[in-house]
Amino acid sequence: MPTITFKAIEFDTAHEAIQHTEAASGEAILLDGRNFVMTQAEVARLGSAGIEFAYLVNHEMPDGEQRIMTIPIN
Repeated sequence: MPTITFKAIEFDTAHEAIQHTEAASGEAILLDGRNFVMTQAEVARLGSAGIEFAYLVNHEMPDGEQRIMTIPIN
């Protein structure tokens, strides 16, 4: 697996990462079991390098319940 460095803020939970993007900016992702927020440019760079990760998104269910879902990339 290639080694790549990136600029990001790490959070303990996916919920905290998503909340940060709602209050500030950036993209919440799950990478190697860790929750990060980084700029869209950094996310695009990871994708271009073939790094596997998933976007973290808050999804509202029909009953109004909020669930965190992942959208896998690569």
